[in-house]
Amino acid sequence: MAKYFIGSLRQTGEGRLPSLGEIGLNQFAPYLINRLSASYNAHLQDVLKDNGMTTAKMRALSILTISPGLTVNELAYLAVVEQSTMSRTLDALEGQGFVRRQSRSDDMRVRELYITEQGRTAFAESWPLLYGLYADLFAGVEADEYDRFIDTLHKVLRNMHRRIEGEAAVEEPGEAQP
Repeated sequence: MAKYFIGSLRQTGEGRLPSLGEIGLNQFAPYLINRLSASYNAHLQDVLKDNGMTTAKMRALSILTISPGLTVNELAYLAVVEQSTMSRTLDALEGQGFVRRQSRSDDMRVRELYITEQGRTAFAESWPLLYGLYADLFAGVEADEYDRFIDTLHKVLRNMHRRIEGEAAVEEPGEAQP
């Protein structure tokens, strides 16, 4: 167990794990992250529906705007959707003329994805909605708080990747020691 959990509500002084009731849902970060994500996604879906978009379509267009040439699997990973969902989404986007698939020059079996000008226009029309939601989420959050929040999320993501890969979480350089 990470050293910085000792002495907090996350680990008792008696060496036993606290119950979820002792921690409380409003102090349990995974619960708060899921709650935020679900609320954000539900609201985003409602906002995008008025523009004829879905969350998966917007994520695909957003990512392809800044990272063209991805494969379906790469795009699905970055968009945080199942590969099968992304494939169906890309079929729809291709049908709308928003994306195109192209064989990779060094391996004709691999298909890369590119956003079209029509897709860029569709994304540009929805970007103010996305940015407005983003700005509203962080209203009242100071720049230094935001920076610390992003840094913390990156540390937690690294720990999650280590966990998935079977490695123990490693304390980051410069972290305070108890």
